[in-house]
Amino acid sequence: MLPSDLELDCRGMLCPLPIIELGKRYAEVPVGGLVAVVATDVAARTDVPAWCRMRGQEYVGEEEADDGSPRYVVRRIS
Repeated sequence: MLPSDLELDCRGMLCPLPIIELGKRYAEVPVGGLVAVVATDVAARTDVPAWCRMRGQEYVGEEEADDGSPRYVVRRIS
């Protein structure tokens, strides 16, 4: 599992709440830093990469959190 500068626990949140949380908080990490979004909502699988494309950030990929929940990793580019 990649180490992140910020991990957002969005388990149990439904679309669009995980993306809203990402949008509000990603600037807390330095440019080049990683934000991990742990989300159980299946829509996050497409929403996080789409948000990255729209916001000019890098979608690093999906991995599994310690509890088996999906964990989506984003690198802050700007």
